[in-house]
Amino acid sequence: MARAAWFFPLPDEAELPERLRGLFAKARETIGFVPNVFRSYSYRPERFSAWFAHYKQLHEPTDHLDEADREMIAVVVSAYNRCTYCIVSHGHALRNALGDEVLADYIATNWRHAGLDERRSAICEYAEKLTARPHELTEADLHRLRDVGLSDFEIWDVVEIAAMYNFTNRMALGLGQQPNEEYHALDRG
Repeated sequence: MARAAWFFPLPDEAELPERLRGLFAKARETIGFVPNVFRSYSYRPERFSAWFAHYKQLHEPTDHLDEADREMIAVVVSAYNRCTYCIVSHGHALRNALGDEVLADYIATNWRHAGLDERRSAICEYAEKLTARPHELTEADLHRLRDVGLSDFEIWDVVEIAAMYNFTNRMALGLGQQPNEEYHALDRG
């Protein structure tokens, strides 16, 4: 099947700074391939390093916002934005974090039909509202997150993760970034 081409040329890996070539090697060792987001962001190595450090910080689990919750936010934002790259790559991460590929697919398709508990529904609702109608957000939206057990630090993370994926989605869409074919087979029974 023919897929859309990337809109932007990717740098040759051999020409990248050593630290990025090392990150690419680690990705190959850990997951078996280099995610295309790495290749795309490496066009500006100094910015890629800053973005990746930020990404890693945002994905540090806390007491009431675990790895699956954080990937769920990425998937909900990406699904709303129709960002194929992030739906596919973070769909894989969500399947892995949940240990439930069916639930992960429901969340990626329409989180409202996934049978989520009140806490996860509130997180998805907030992430989608920040994506679709940020001008309508009020302090009441944050209170709803407090009401389901999130601390102010975790609420900050929900906001920052959703905002970061809105940025990342726009970068991927703007550059025509395509998901790695390898993602489609990962974690599938």
